[in-house]
Amino acid sequence: QVQLVEIGGGSVQSGGSLRLSCVVTGNSDNTYLMGWFRQAPGKEAEGLAAIDTDDTASYAESVKGRFTISRDNTKSTMYLQMNDLTPEDTAMYYCAADFQDYHTVVVIRTIPLFTYRGQGTQVTVSS
Repeated sequence: QVQLVEIGGGSVQSGGSLRLSCVVTGNSDNTYLMGWFRQAPGKEAEGLAAIDTDDTASYAESVKGRFTISRDNTKSTMYLQMNDLTPEDTAMYYCAADFQDYHTVVVIRTIPLFTYRGQGTQVTVSS
């Protein structure tokens, strides 16, 4: 059973940066497609970025060039480096995982539907 725990949310001013971490347990062979999504109050969940088992990354247009997803399999941890944050980035951020074999093509908007997700971490950006 895969379990995910997000670390690193918080408050930052507009233009600032944060790095989120997602610690993964129960995935000793690193065979999962991993991703991040967010949900702001009153809004639908939004897929942000995904990284596959070959370390190929995909991004939503809304974060491309500002966010970077990465994974360190030796530490069973996935990261989301977020730069140039704006108040519109304020949301609860979740990491997610799914079976790589289910995804011949990564569709970013489906990340909120992945099989496993963490409990979320709040990111608040003030102007």
